[in-house]
Amino acid sequence: MSTSLSLDLFCKVVDNFGDIGICWRLVRQLQREHGIAVTLWVDDMRTFQRICPQVDVAAERQLVDNIAVRHWTSQEGEYTAADVADIVIEFFGCDIPPGYIAAMAQRQERPVWLNLEGLSAEEWVEGCHSLPSRHPRLPLTKYFFFPGFTEKTGGLLYEKDLEAKRRAYISDPVAVSTFLSSLGVTEAEATAMTVSLFCYPYAPVAELFSAWRDGGQQVTCLVPEGVASEAVANFLGQPAVPGAVRSEGALTVRVLPFVPQQDYDKLLWSCDLNFVRGEDSWVRAQWAGKSFIWHIYAQDENLHHKKLRAFLQRYAAGSALDEFSLCWNGAAQGDWPALWKALATAMPEISAKSSEWQQKILANGDLATNLTKFCASLR
Repeated sequence: MSTSLSLDLFCKVVDNFGDIGICWRLVRQLQREHGIAVTLWVDDMRTFQRICPQVDVAAERQLVDNIAVRHWTSQEGEYTAADVADIVIEFFGCDIPPGYIAAMAQRQERPVWLNLEGLSAEEWVEGCHSLPSRHPRLPLTKYFFFPGFTEKTGGLLYEKDLEAKRRAYISDPVAVSTFLSSLGVTEAEATAMTVSLFCYPYAPVAELFSAWRDGGQQVTCLVPEGVASEAVANFLGQPAVPGAVRSEGALTVRVLPFVPQQDYDKLLWSCDLNFVRGEDSWVRAQWAGKSFIWHIYAQDENLHHKKLRAFLQRYAAGSALDEFSLCWNGAAQGDWPALWKALATAMPEISAKSSEWQQKILANGDLATNLTKFCASLR
């Protein structure tokens, strides 16, 4: 697409780091790889700052990594056609200010208007991807754009240099050791099976800790600050603050400082097993080439269990991963020591299948490229 194009992306943070994480990765890729001038509108600057420390939470407007960032504080305000970008994206159905929508209709060349939906492996996504929706009053049409795992969807976020960076990192033991040391991880802790834990507060963390503690394999669990704080503090016997660490039985739990987004991939690459949550870390775990367990965001009437099963069916990593994942997400009941033993045994095979999975979904193209192509087809 032309480098003269502009894009406004509106992000309302609901799932803490997942929403802003996805949007921040996407806009950076659109700017770096496709030359689009991007403005990111964000309502929660403090959460944004946790994954991007350069963000000034007090600034109404700022430039961060060549991306214009605006603090989206209300639905009020007056806008003109000149304020509207060539491409307008609302993330996950958030409501764009009415004044901005009115200004969209005043542009001589109407903007391409997309609702970027959440990622799902369910079959119905294919039928809804790229569907138009006409505005009831204004001469505007919005299109639904779905990330996904097949050629009939928008694909997944994937930067063109991601695999090269991963290979360079994992082939350099000094780089891995230096990174882990910067987080406080000792050499002895790193020699055990290393696990990163990123989950929602309602995950059965205490049960898993007990299985690890009483198991025969040494496990080092690395937990970012603020994750599963109650269960982690109960195990530690002290507040779950960065640097807190305790070993009991075969388990060592260490609390890490919350890493910026640019370092999160390194954490995934450094560990043998990654527990991830929501959407952003889930996608990054799929590119990490390691075994992972997904903690899906809970929905009413357990709709998330259906989404989980749809993904597990596509991923097809085997019964051990399926059973553990279902129990981790409350979709089934199981014996945690037995679940862990089965998963640990299957991990080498699960990790070995990751390359095949990556190639399968990469054949569909990446989300940013597919999105720009779709927008070009409408202009």
